[in-house]
Amino acid sequence: MPMMNLAAVFAAIAQASWNRTKLFMVRDTVVLPALGFLGILLLWWGVALLRRDLMPTPWEALLSNLDFILHPFYQRGPGDLGVGWLLLASLRRVLIGFGLGAIVAIPIGFLVGMSRPMMLALNPVIQIFKPVSPLAWLPIALAIFNLADPSAIFVIFVTSLWPTIINTALGVSSVSQDYIDVARVLEMPKWRQVIKIILPASLPYIFTGLRISLGIAWLVIVAVEMLTGGIGIGFFVWDEWSRLNLSSVFLAVFIIGITGLLLDFAMGQLQAWVTHRRPVNS
Repeated sequence: MPMMNLAAVFAAIAQASWNRTKLFMVRDTVVLPALGFLGILLLWWGVALLRRDLMPTPWEALLSNLDFILHPFYQRGPGDLGVGWLLLASLRRVLIGFGLGAIVAIPIGFLVGMSRPMMLALNPVIQIFKPVSPLAWLPIALAIFNLADPSAIFVIFVTSLWPTIINTALGVSSVSQDYIDVARVLEMPKWRQVIKIILPASLPYIFTGLRISLGIAWLVIVAVEMLTGGIGIGFFVWDEWSRLNLSSVFLAVFIIGITGLLLDFAMGQLQAWVTHRRPVNS
């Protein structure tokens, strides 16, 4: 009997500990984020009450955007498309520009990280062009392509280069020299050193650069589409503001934020799959 009572006590303690853990999980993943969003909504509501002439309340914005929310992929004419189509158009530009940037940036990062002469040659170029505003590249792109769509992709391509180059070079240069020395003793060819030693060790740095570049690309596309027009979530923001329809602007802001979050989450999952490490939220 005493042993059974002791087992029951341990079971009760374990159950209480598990219930407390679940309570903390619910608090951290549901309650606290909900309070944060509630605070934003209350702030929005307060500002809207002060500017009733222009600013809608959250409830008014929701009612005004029900058609966009319930029918995101409608097509009612050449220029009248649902926000789903606009979002896909922006995502296409971002992924093409970002993908081309990654294809170029990762090899350059390897060259800079592995070769001191290449680092001395390219580092000044990187440091000069890295701080240039993305929108400063837009007139040059328009002069080259004379079309809005390839110009937007070009701007994404250029601005997504630098974080990936810098982080890749940092990862390559941070590989332990002991590993390189062992490879040389084993007379391992240079290409095999890159594939078997340098690349696996550099992957966390590379993906950090890719995640930063993807975030910048998604930021830039909205501003570029505001200036170039056409089909895209950025142009939707500018067009709705031109009509003084702030309800739709708030909807676009929410869509842009959620999409950026999902893009970063997807890149984090890809990083975890490739590197076999648990993703770290940025």
